Amino acid sequence: MARARQERAEITRQAILDGAAAAFDATGFGGTSLSDVAQQAGVTKGALYFHFSSKEALARTLVDEQFESTDLTAGELMPGVQTTIDMAHRMAHGLRTDVRLRAGIRLVVEFGSFVDPDPTPYNSWISIVRDCLAPAQGRGDIYPEINVTDLATYLCGSFTGLQLTSYVRTGRGDVHDRVSDMFRYVLPGVVPPDRRAQFEPAGSPKCRAELGLPPLSDEPAVRTA
Repeated sequence: MARARQERAEITRQAILDGAAAAFDATGFGGTSLSDVAQQAGVTKGALYFHFSSKEALARTLVDEQFESTDLTAGELMPGVQTTIDMAHRMAHGLRTDVRLRAGIRLVVEFGSFVDPDPTPYNSWISIVRDCLAPAQGRGDIYPEINVTDLATYLCGSFTGLQLTSYVRTGRGDVHDRVSDMFRYVLPGVVPPDRRAQFEPAGSPKCRAELGLPPLSDEPAVRTA
C-alpha cells in the first residue's frame, strides 16, 4: 500500500507540473496564480501545497528540468562541437513540442529580464556548452586562441535571441532554420578549415532522425530502430 501511495503521489506531482507548465507558458510567471495551476492540473490547492511550497518552487522545478532533457554531455564519451549543435536543435524541438520545456525557457527569460534578475540558469547553460567546447578545442576542432567560455556565452545568448525572434515572427516554425544559420555563420570563425566538414550546422543525421526532422538532401535517411 505504501508503494501504491507513492505512485499516486508521483502521478499527482507530475499533473501539477503539467498544469503549472501550461499556465506559465500561457501567461508567464507574474500572470499565473496557484489557483490557476490547481485548476489546470485538476487538483486541490491542498494537494498542490503538499508537493510544492510556493509558485517559485514550481517555477524552479520546471527551470531545472530543461537541463536534464537537453544536456547531451552525460551520455557522450567525446562531447564536442556537434554535441553543442545537436543540443541547440534538441532545445529548439522542445520549444515546439514540449510545454514543460517551453515553460521552463519562458521562465528563464522572465527571471533574467526583470527586477533582481537571476543569472543561474544562463550560467548553467553556459557551463554545459563550455564543457562540450573545451575538449573539442583540445582535439584541435576549435582554434586554440579562442576563449571557450566566451564562445559558450555568445552561443547561449544568440540562441536565446533567435528563438524569441522565431517565436514572434513565425510561432517558432522556422526555429531549426535559424539555429542552423547561427552555426553556419559561427563555425567558420571558430573551427579550423580542415575540421569544418566534420560538423553539420543543421544537426547530425542521428539527431535529425530522433527529432523527426527530414534528412538533409545529401544524406540517407537514418533508421532509429
